[in-house]
Amino acid sequence: MLDTPIEYLKGIGPQRAEMLQKEAGIFTFKDLLFYFPFRHVDRTKFFTVRSITEESVPVQLKGVIEGMQMQGERQAKRLIAKFRDNTGTIDLVWFKGHNWMASKLKIGVEYVVYGKPTEFKGRFNIAHPEIDAVSDWEKDKPTAFQPVYNSSEKLKAKGIDSAGFRKLLKQLFLSTKPEHIDENLSDELRSDFKLMPRFAALYQIHFPENQKSLEAAVFRIKFEELFFVQLRLLRLNKIRTHTVKGFVFSKVGSLFNDFFNKNLPFELTGAQKRVIKEIRADVGSGKQMHRLMQGDVGSGKTLVALMCMLLAIDNGYQTCMMAPTEILAQQHLATFLEFLKGLPVTTAILTGSSTAKERKLILAGIASGEIQILLGTHALIEDKVVFKNLGFVVIDEQHRFGVEQRARLARKNSQPPHILIMTATPIPRTLAMTLYGDLDTSVIDELPPGRKPIKTMHFSESQRLRLFGFMKEQIELGRQVYVVYPLIKESEKLDYQNLQQGHDDLLKEFQPPKYQISIVHGKLSNEQKEFEMQRFIKGETQIMVATTVIEVGVNIPNASVMVIESTERFGLSQLHQLRGRVGRGADQSYCILMSGYKLGQDSRTRIETMVRTTDGFEISEVDLKLRGPGDIEGTQQSGVLDLKLADLAKDGQILQMARNAAQQILDEDHELKLAKNAAYQGYLSYQNKNRPDWSKVG
Repeated sequence: MLDTPIEYLKGIGPQRAEMLQKEAGIFTFKDLLFYFPFRHVDRTKFFTVRSITEESVPVQLKGVIEGMQMQGERQAKRLIAKFRDNTGTIDLVWFKGHNWMASKLKIGVEYVVYGKPTEFKGRFNIAHPEIDAVSDWEKDKPTAFQPVYNSSEKLKAKGIDSAGFRKLLKQLFLSTKPEHIDENLSDELRSDFKLMPRFAALYQIHFPENQKSLEAAVFRIKFEELFFVQLRLLRLNKIRTHTVKGFVFSKVGSLFNDFFNKNLPFELTGAQKRVIKEIRADVGSGKQMHRLMQGDVGSGKTLVALMCMLLAIDNGYQTCMMAPTEILAQQHLATFLEFLKGLPVTTAILTGSSTAKERKLILAGIASGEIQILLGTHALIEDKVVFKNLGFVVIDEQHRFGVEQRARLARKNSQPPHILIMTATPIPRTLAMTLYGDLDTSVIDELPPGRKPIKTMHFSESQRLRLFGFMKEQIELGRQVYVVYPLIKESEKLDYQNLQQGHDDLLKEFQPPKYQISIVHGKLSNEQKEFEMQRFIKGETQIMVATTVIEVGVNIPNASVMVIESTERFGLSQLHQLRGRVGRGADQSYCILMSGYKLGQDSRTRIETMVRTTDGFEISEVDLKLRGPGDIEGTQQSGVLDLKLADLAKDGQILQMARNAAQQILDEDHELKLAKNAAYQGYLSYQNKNRPDWSKVG
């Protein structure tokens, strides 16, 4: 019954159904049932026109329409109705659907009006208010908990505003009975967590009796959403553990030992040692490893990955590392070659710009097993890339890859290789449990010895001369400086103008031959970018002006100052990534956040957070609260976060409860074959109907 197309609900029909599909993603009765209100308002309370102020929240008024008139032409046409109560008048305005409203409204009839007042030229008005004749309002008297739904101008023009949604949902509940809504949680689980039945929860979210029943309903649906996310992810892990065999790396051989004894650039931190130990336990267990390695910028993840790759080579297997950009792949190659000096390891790189001749040699080398470490970009997943014996895969900054791309890399062997996913983008705990809930997680939470925390300062435009003076001081000390400009697609042209203008201003202040400036941005060819990068790396230029192309992959220990222009236009995690480009050497490093004078609340919070802390995990938690999980890289494409009510920024406690409950069920019955778990199995199957099977990948 819930799969019935929405056009068959009384009061909808084909035209409104098409609009609901396009504007709200509502195709079936079920979609409407799960189209939850974003808040509830007290519709028993009335305001007066005279009591309205600039700070007014949406208000409810009772009065009469004294007159109406159409104003403007064509696109600017609007209907204005003068509404009066016994304290004054206010304009009601409709920019869309004005003809329909004009035919519906009657002068002299008493109406109840609900909407948010705004001020225009010293007078208040309410645009697109909800409006009902008092007689209709009395008949269908709202409660203190009336639901408010998201709508759009196109839906409102078809009469489906918030009130329209309420009418549709009342109609839906007339034909929906408890037996139509399968209960997907066991009696035992509901009893343990005091969860109300599913049908009751759905009804109470839309039409709550009181605050207590609303809170209980919201808790039930949030728990259900998070429980099934966790059950699915943890079950994938269980299935993999029980069914997918892994290569056994039984020995620590000469490569690993020689590297550890002769080539290790610095003593490993306690966190690095712990993570290597965790990976060694995985690859020696006979089960396929799926591990996420998190660590802040500069914490030494690449070194850990390389040592584990050497372990694989010691046991007769090939390895590869896939990076999201060519710059980062080249950076890894340079790092690996430096680390591996004097060791008999054959390393190669394959990217989109590899020549046909290079590609032919590389493909032959990996097919024969001669190449032991292959670095690259998306080029690694091409069908022509065939390994002789791939045993260990590293995926760097994995949130930039689609799930299918990772799956294709894992399928390069008949027996899946061990997979280590690493990210320098710290992931909030709740998001990690949800996006990577099926992976084992390791965290490198220490910086290598000798690193000093980066000092972060916030300057406004009036302090630019102070900034130039500071840059000159640092350059006199032999240091180098990055100056980074935003590049946002919507205003790309303007951004490039800002970058060029900034470059010109710096040239006036830092004149050759004493100072040399590099410039790097996306409109340069790869050769030009590489030429400018190399000048900076060799110390031939003291300042690099760039867009965020340098966000990942550039490791220049002598660069100790990062200036970020128009800071307010960057996201928090991107600011943290950019800051991580400095602080690579033993010298004190600085990050200077330049911004305009006028800052919104979110921009101010981002900047204050950056100045206060260098802890990537703390920053990621603030970022999650500011942006929400749907906007954080990787969450949309993961196919995991299909959450209607649960909020990972706020519901960490419910998530932990749901995960513990799912873990307990699977520990007893990982295949969900017991009769009492039949509801879970059935609901997972229902959810998975349109979901690809990534159980062999994670």
